[in-house]
Amino acid sequence: MKKSTIWILGVIMGLSFLSLLYLQVSYIEEMVKMRRGQFEESVNRSLVQAVHNLELVETKKYLEKDVAAQERAARLSEQLQQQQRQESSGNVVEHHQYTVTSPDGTMYSTFELKTITNRPANVPKVIISTGKNIPQTSRRLQEILKERYVYQRALLDEVVYNILYTASDKPLKERINFKQLDHFLKSELLNNGIDIPYHFSVTDRDGKEVYRCSDYVFDGEKIYSRLLFENDPPAKMGFVNIFFPTLDSYIFSSVRFMIPSIVFTLVLLVTFIFTIYIIFRQKKLTEIKNDFINNMTHEFKTPISTISLAAQMLNDPAVAKSPMMFKHISGVINDETKRLRFQVEKVLQMSMFERQKATLKKKEIDAHELINGVINTFRLKVEKYNGSLDAELNAEDPIIFVDEMHFTNVIFNLLDNAVKYRKPDGEPRLKIRTWNEANKLHISIEDNGIGIKKENLKKIFDKFYRVHTGNLHDVKGFGLGLAYVKKIIADHKGTIRAESELNVGTKFIIVLPLFKDEE
Repeated sequence: MKKSTIWILGVIMGLSFLSLLYLQVSYIEEMVKMRRGQFEESVNRSLVQAVHNLELVETKKYLEKDVAAQERAARLSEQLQQQQRQESSGNVVEHHQYTVTSPDGTMYSTFELKTITNRPANVPKVIISTGKNIPQTSRRLQEILKERYVYQRALLDEVVYNILYTASDKPLKERINFKQLDHFLKSELLNNGIDIPYHFSVTDRDGKEVYRCSDYVFDGEKIYSRLLFENDPPAKMGFVNIFFPTLDSYIFSSVRFMIPSIVFTLVLLVTFIFTIYIIFRQKKLTEIKNDFINNMTHEFKTPISTISLAAQMLNDPAVAKSPMMFKHISGVINDETKRLRFQVEKVLQMSMFERQKATLKKKEIDAHELINGVINTFRLKVEKYNGSLDAELNAEDPIIFVDEMHFTNVIFNLLDNAVKYRKPDGEPRLKIRTWNEANKLHISIEDNGIGIKKENLKKIFDKFYRVHTGNLHDVKGFGLGLAYVKKIIADHKGTIRAESELNVGTKFIIVLPLFKDEE
């Protein structure tokens, strides 16, 4: 599959997942907004009814007070009228005095018996009126009902007058039973489907608190307010304020069922991104593998062809008669065999990268002697391109504790890269320096080659990574050299870094602990 096709599919799927996630989040936001609106409407409705109940209680209190006063007045009036009737009715009152005595004349007690008898009334008990009919009687009853209505209306007007001009002059804390207000709020909230903790307070017109509930703790939640006694003068107005400390949790609980769907969508999105990453990584590894096979074939083909050609020349009788020619051809065969063996060793080094750590045979080594040995072997290859290889071995303490074979390969690989990535039209200039700093041995290998771009510099130590230089024979390889170098240096508790500038050159700096620090 082409890389562009993978990118198109990845972008389409990614946008689909993001759109789905956006729709889910938008749906949750709308649900939260709608739920909050319903909650506010229910709270306001509860406050209106609670305040209304409070006003009804106050009105009932004044009505009961006024009715009780009227009843007392009526009872007194009735008693007075009854007494007057008794005095003017002509009742006969008889008094009888009785004494209780013993046979011997001793008196035990005396008492008086009072009897009241009504004289017959002079007015007939039934008066049959003549000259009146039923319609006249009905009108008379309606007039009596109207008079009673006017009287009761007057009583109500008096109660309203007392509420407007007497009750409104009282402070709020005397007019309101706060426990009763709390009961009204709780009842009305339950009636509207709200069963969560709430805190409330009562404030006057200026915002001064008149009352607050015992567990009142304001934490920044939205406050819902309602005017108390709307018909009172503005100067006497009061407000009931209520807020819900667990409002956010209450609103969130109504949309909690959507959270798993968002989590699953995120998991699918992460899985998809990881899958796309794996696909690109596998594609890159496939390309690296193909490039590796092509380079390996080329690297093996050249020395094999040379050895084959030299072997054919040895079959020539003229070569056998010339010792100089025979020696030259045998030397070529030997050199190409070494080159082939070196390439094979490079391939075999791949198995080492599959293990966590290579098996090292460390021993005390003089780094200067080891570097000089590599320089003597490598100088001929540099001079072949009319180049130079200089050494400034200035370290006062060059003794290190390393694996001789692997460390030799490290120096050889760095020098080989310096020659391989030389400028096509220039002469290679290589320089090796050593010095001591911070109780460590520093080794630098510097060249004047083609250099490395900054974006590629951080990748050069990755396994199989090769900086693109075109299809040139001299710069083909397996992409294992620098990865091998870094791993060997790391296994020796050292570090390596690269400094490079494009078309100027590259410098590799190795830092290793001294032998005395390894003891």
